[in-house]
Amino acid sequence: MTTAAFGQPDGPQPPPETVLLQALRGDPGWIETLSLVAIRQERVVGHVVCTRGWVGDVAGLGLGPISVLPPHQRQGVGQALMHAIVGAADAAREPFIALLGDDHFYGRFGFTAASSLGIDAPDPAWGAHFQVRLLTDRPAALGGAFRYAAPFADM
Repeated sequence: MTTAAFGQPDGPQPPPETVLLQALRGDPGWIETLSLVAIRQERVVGHVVCTRGWVGDVAGLGLGPISVLPPHQRQGVGQALMHAIVGAADAAREPFIALLGDDHFYGRFGFTAASSLGIDAPDPAWGAHFQVRLLTDRPAALGGAFRYAAPFADM
């Protein structure tokens, strides 16, 4: 699924997102209940995952990758997956979700530039593309550097 969503005819096979997902599945940061799929006509057409991440000593979530099969892109599958993962994370009493992505797309789901919340991106060059969504059970104070699950460092 992820290979089909991210693969390029002249690019590496498998693409980095597939390698990352495989590594995350074997990492202690993997959270089975926060690996969600979208199904159409009994076929998986999309997937999103959140794994354990941290801001300082506060455990939260890092989102990604999110994948949608090319024939189903731009049809609301990614939006449905985002709504589902935010709801599932909130129901699981997680304090926040962090991600790297398009600020306009993810802004629709309540994500904001992490720097505006006092959270530093793993790579300062990410700027406003590194975003955080605070959830219901967030701590009173949250600030410092964000760390993804270990496999992200190998990307």
